[in-house]
Amino acid sequence: MRVATWNVNSVKQRVPRLLPWLDDRQPDVVCLQELKLTEDAFADLLGAELESRGYQFAVSGEVQWNGVALLSRAGLDDPVVGIKGAPGFPHPEARAVSAVCNGVRVYSLYVPNGREPDSDHYRYKLEWLAALRDMVADHPGDSLVCGDMNIAPADADVFDPAAYVGHTHVTKPERNALAQLHALGLRDLLRERWPDERVFTYWDYRAGMFHKDLGMRIDLILGSEPVSERVRAAWVDRQARKGKGPSDHAPVIVDLDAAPDGDIGPLVPPPSSRQAKTSGVKLPQSK
Repeated sequence: MRVATWNVNSVKQRVPRLLPWLDDRQPDVVCLQELKLTEDAFADLLGAELESRGYQFAVSGEVQWNGVALLSRAGLDDPVVGIKGAPGFPHPEARAVSAVCNGVRVYSLYVPNGREPDSDHYRYKLEWLAALRDMVADHPGDSLVCGDMNIAPADADVFDPAAYVGHTHVTKPERNALAQLHALGLRDLLRERWPDERVFTYWDYRAGMFHKDLGMRIDLILGSEPVSERVRAAWVDRQARKGKGPSDHAPVIVDLDAAPDGDIGPLVPPPSSRQAKTSGVKLPQSK
């Protein structure tokens, strides 16, 4: 079973890339984030195209912001929208949907950004993650927690730790919240497969960050122990970040039981600027 997660940063804008990508990569389960559409608008836009490809789907959407979807041609049983007990900002947002696909509960998540450390939105992010942890704990068994987590798990997951000082995504409380998911027995499937590789999933549109390979690894697939033992390949589809009209995120793909393309990771294709200068580089929003 091939499982993928992808923050498409507006599914309406990404349709010309999403549908060919589905045909090319042939994922069985797809977690999408940042749809920026309501459920009805998503169904109107993509319902017929997805159904013709054999996908069922569950969606949590809202106008203009957020939104997550779970596409599956491996079953879509017991769908759950949202997270019980999760806070809102101020109202509950469309950030979580899950279902059982071929015996595995799969979560598609768009974790709040946090904006600035110690801000109201940052505290909301930590509270939301605590509610997520409780939800995952309440559903024991085979699981895959997938999505844009808006947390870089370690310093190795950003191009230069010094550039992120004073910013969200790398603070100790955020990483501790992620560690609480690991404490449930979830494993970081991409990092386990490639423990020492430089690998990112997000590159800012500005300042040529993608071409310089100055990015972050914030899109994760976490797997429970039995599912983790089934992994045959785990990689970032960097090709989907190239070319005209891409999202600023690349899909993360995990193959269970069989690897149709072989063990080809961690990035396909690899970046051309592997030795890019990072010392002194500032984040675009800091300039």
